[in-house]
Amino acid sequence: MAGLDDSGSNPDVSLLYDINGLAEDAPGWLARTMEFVGEYGLLLALVLLVVWCWWGARARGTLDDAASSVAAVVWAPLAAGIAVLVNVPIRGFVERPRPFEDHQGLEVLVDGKTDYSFVSDHATLAMALGVGLFVANRKFGVAGIALAVAEGFCRVFMGVHYPTDVVGGFALGTAVALLLSPLAMALLTPLTKAVARSGRASRLVWSGAGDVEPVAALAEQEAAPGTDERDLAA
Repeated sequence: MAGLDDSGSNPDVSLLYDINGLAEDAPGWLARTMEFVGEYGLLLALVLLVVWCWWGARARGTLDDAASSVAAVVWAPLAAGIAVLVNVPIRGFVERPRPFEDHQGLEVLVDGKTDYSFVSDHATLAMALGVGLFVANRKFGVAGIALAVAEGFCRVFMGVHYPTDVVGGFALGTAVALLLSPLAMALLTPLTKAVARSGRASRLVWSGAGDVEPVAALAEQEAAPGTDERDLAA
């Protein structure tokens, strides 16, 4: 399937030239920085954001609250992985070439991109992580979504994607992270609760496990349940 209209009158192409033109005018050090940031840096920042959110989720006051919060954080990278897998048949169906294969004069900052362009894997990964974080914690989610938008801009700036490739990635990542979230939470929450009630592995879910035995803590919660302080956005 040929995919989308690539004619010069297409606003998608015009916006591609406008954004990528910034790379041509940028000094060499800035172009190299954007290349690293767009290819690796922002995704690494999102992974670190997930780790930071997980660390905070472990500190919830009760075992059940911590387990539910950690389950939501775990969903973020899982959603990203599922979204990329869903993208595989989409790219094969659309078969849209990279913009530099059809358009002259682009400043391409990354070599070796021979696969199809629509949908952007980087944009899909980034937005799935950002929206997945939003499901777990609004503050971390807003930061993650902002990083995802920056990732999408970098992909066009680098000359390896059309703007619509990025928008499609944002839509796909968001859809997977939100639509599958209820099912994911239903499956992950019992698992994280089981880990929280285990031995040493309980520290992966609840930081309070080092002070109180998980079984005793569970009995205390059932005897005197506290208020629900979870920060789940979904």
